[in-house]
Amino acid sequence: MARNQLQPSRRTLLGGAALAALTAATGVGTANAATAAHAAAWPAEFPLPDGFLPEGITIDARPYAYMGSRANGAVYRTDLRTGEGGFIHQGTTGTVAIGLKLDHDGLLYIAGGGGGSARVVDSRTGRLVATYQLTDSTGHFINDAILLGDRAWFTDSRDSVLYGVPRGRGGEIRSLPLSGDWVQTPDVNNANGIVGTPDGRGLIVVSSTPGKLYHVSLKTGRATDIALNGATDVANGDGLLRIGRTLYVVQNRLNLISVFSLDAQVRSATLRRTITDPRFDVPTTVARRGDRLYLVNARFTSPQTPETTFNAVAVSL
Repeated sequence: MARNQLQPSRRTLLGGAALAALTAATGVGTANAATAAHAAAWPAEFPLPDGFLPEGITIDARPYAYMGSRANGAVYRTDLRTGEGGFIHQGTTGTVAIGLKLDHDGLLYIAGGGGGSARVVDSRTGRLVATYQLTDSTGHFINDAILLGDRAWFTDSRDSVLYGVPRGRGGEIRSLPLSGDWVQTPDVNNANGIVGTPDGRGLIVVSSTPGKLYHVSLKTGRATDIALNGATDVANGDGLLRIGRTLYVVQNRLNLISVFSLDAQVRSATLRRTITDPRFDVPTTVARRGDRLYLVNARFTSPQTPETTFNAVAVSL
């Protein structure tokens, strides 16, 4: 099999009969109880195609999870209720999909890794809507994305700059150089996961090396080191998720999620607990659905071949 050829997904263990029984069983009680019972019975693990090389995950309301491929930039969609999935966007040799985020119009904003680009794909049709060349492809790695206001913001792990891509039609790419406390270490991944601040006026960025969190001003690009209480660092920090003032930091090769409470000014973060699971195998990014966190296992420490198996797992908030 060619290196970038993807095999069909293995089927989930939860079959139609189980779903029918579940539907009958949840007919008693309140609507909230029924909804919770349904969600609890959804698969807590589902397969991805062999050789897929997953990195990013984002979830919509239907509820579908969308995951991007480092092998060829394809996008795979899984129904969280059943674990069944299929490709909505076929990949192309030489293209990658790293972090990705979905907006309310069904558009996926996808980080293009070493190609220095960002792509927009329609999640309903799989059509490529737009491609933005953020920078050249030498010495750059467009890693993760977040939607904030009228832009999708992307990190560059190999350069101290963020890129703002206009959402909707028209507009120009905005480059936001990082200054202030920002430390750029050569030849390693720096800026990685990114989320908006609780007030929507700034960004929180994790630097994988040396393992720091920064509060970044959207106006100036000034980065302020977020003091960590209860933790020395967030080494191998990858995907971020913020719910209110609770920040979830995926530390990929540590097979760990660190859960922090942010202060009102986003100047400090206090470690409250950690989440780990024996099914973690270098998880990279995280998305929330209800009371669950869903993560893809990138398996960076395993052989990255067309035959390597991959999956996504769910853990409780």
